Amino acid sequence: MSVPPATRRRTASPPAGRSWDEPTLAPVLLVRGAEPLLTERAVDGVVGLARARDPEVEKVELEGATYGAGQLLVATSPSLFGEAKVVVVRSTESGTEDLMADLIAYVAAPDEETTVVVVHGGGQRGKKMLDTVTRSGAPVMVCEPVTKDAEKASFVVGEFRAARRRADAEAVRALVDALGSDLRELASACSQLVADTTGTITAATVDKYYGGRVEATGFRVADAAVAGDAGGAVALLRHALDTGLDPVPIVAALALRLRNLAKVASMRGGGLAARDLGMAPWQVDRARKDLRSWTPEGLAAAISAVAQADADVKGEARDPVFAVERAVLTIARSRRS
Repeated sequence: MSVPPATRRRTASPPAGRSWDEPTLAPVLLVRGAEPLLTERAVDGVVGLARARDPEVEKVELEGATYGAGQLLVATSPSLFGEAKVVVVRSTESGTEDLMADLIAYVAAPDEETTVVVVHGGGQRGKKMLDTVTRSGAPVMVCEPVTKDAEKASFVVGEFRAARRRADAEAVRALVDALGSDLRELASACSQLVADTTGTITAATVDKYYGGRVEATGFRVADAAVAGDAGGAVALLRHALDTGLDPVPIVAALALRLRNLAKVASMRGGGLAARDLGMAPWQVDRARKDLRSWTPEGLAAAISAVAQADADVKGEARDPVFAVERAVLTIARSRRS
């Protein structure tokens, strides 16, 4: 079974444990984190390893919220024909008290021929059980949400690499811009592009399949505004609004774009490296190019306009559409010609 490469994240204090895409086999494993797609892949990776070792392995699933006393003992008991088992206990963060008690008891004396995968979606519920599992030395697979654009870009690159396909930087950026709010949708888009195209995946390829979706996001609006294309930015804005996009995420996209410019501007003489900004290399390179046409005063005016638009679209103005359009025009006109 092929498991896509990890979304590599480098933080000052990385969560304890192994990456979601580094499956292993053990009597008990903990899959912990709030990203459902990565949780599924972590579990699939463990089951895949078990079946690579024994194709006849039996997979049993238990649900935390509906668990009844003794179900774990029954599930882990040897089968009639002695097949190995993988028992997946899902949603333990919503588990019953019976589940917590049974897991704590099981961890003390697990069956060495069975793999029990404890899936916990985050939070403090079941802390005693979690502490018992981790103190036992059971491997912990971390499945935290992918939130930063740099992480999403790494995820996309990993998806294409796993499929033995190449995508250029602009294609990766276009996918993240269009679909980056939902990791599952992002993964699905990568799969579709791999299945339906050949050769290197480019921005034009992404536009062919997701062009309408891309144009309906605030990122194209932000790109046009930062480039000083007032007419194009307003046209894209109206198209986005006509296709049902709310003004709030459009303002958020404007803010993100300007915030990236401000971050990269702060690198000048400040001793900061690109990795310190939480941005992908292509984002830094693009911001550097954009900044050639921006003065500090113009950037400050644009950021101020977006701050006002943010307040307006969240309730301080009667016409949020006018508020965001005014911000877009201010940004475009603040760029040095």
